[in-house]
Amino acid sequence: MNVYTEIESPIGPLLLVGEKNADGVVRLASLSMDGQRYAPKVRDGWTADPEAFAEVTRQLREYFDGTRTEFSLEYAVAGTDFQRRVWDALDTVPHGTTTTYGALAAQLGLPRDRVQALGAAIGANPLLIVRPCHRVIGADGSMRGYAGGVERKQWLLALEGAIAPLLV
Repeated sequence: MNVYTEIESPIGPLLLVGEKNADGVVRLASLSMDGQRYAPKVRDGWTADPEAFAEVTRQLREYFDGTRTEFSLEYAVAGTDFQRRVWDALDTVPHGTTTTYGALAAQLGLPRDRVQALGAAIGANPLLIVRPCHRVIGADGSMRGYAGGVERKQWLLALEGAIAPLLV
């Protein structure tokens, strides 16, 4: 059964979707942002259950407050084998740092002609923020495609100290 809640954050509303098993355990299936490309929409049959996401919400608040640098959450299994391999690699990019698409491809032992597939797998990440796809940047330091928008990517990287804070 799918359950969901919406929470406010410094970068706008976040939609949390989870899969609840027969024992009542909820695994986070999606964390998306308002206006995000390919973001799920609440569907008929889903149940609003803010309490099911108490731990996720707590960890996100600590992250946004600057007191949490890693997430410790149960995720629902999703994606292809290749996507899961890429997503696991994203989880190894430390808070406060960035990596490039090329470096991530090298870490995974992918040939150069697979970098585009790597980018597609990163773009399909259903767990923004908690699975840190925002930490992957272009080799020239450019902020490339982020499903939540480049401005949010920059904001998250500035929060983590990976780039200088943005001037407004």
